[in-house]
Amino acid sequence: MNEQTLRLNRERRFLVLLGVICLSLIGGALYMQVVLGEAPCPLCILQRYALLLIALFAFIAAAMPGRRSLTFFEALVVLSAIGGIVAAGNHVYILANPYASCGVDVLQPIVDDLPLARLWPLAFQVDGFCTTPYPPILGLSLAQWALVAFVLTAILVPLGIYRNRRRA
Repeated sequence: MNEQTLRLNRERRFLVLLGVICLSLIGGALYMQVVLGEAPCPLCILQRYALLLIALFAFIAAAMPGRRSLTFFEALVVLSAIGGIVAAGNHVYILANPYASCGVDVLQPIVDDLPLARLWPLAFQVDGFCTTPYPPILGLSLAQWALVAFVLTAILVPLGIYRNRRRA
């Protein structure tokens, strides 16, 4: 194997790991919802969609044989992470400024009408409010942890592309 193939294989392994991490985060959110009784708000559900899209595109990218198709799906991973940044950033803002929210989540009917909400309501249907504060984990709220994960994804994936392709 040449050096370029080794670099692309390392990139593929990173994408598989990223996909597994995203699915694990969704699993953790479901655990908190079902076992701990923490109801997801519309922004929580949008963050789950972003995590699911990141995982899906990361797995597809890892399976792509060529560099161009790999890069295309990595770009979709980054776009999904940016969508997650918007949702998580808005959630962090609302938690810090609860009076910024009107108390009624306008997003609820929109999120509840998305296809996965009908297909798998337990995981993708809104049950709570965005202003509900839940106990922090290691000093950060769930929304803050999600924001960190999305920002890291949006930074590390392009860095990996640059690192693994700069000598191509």
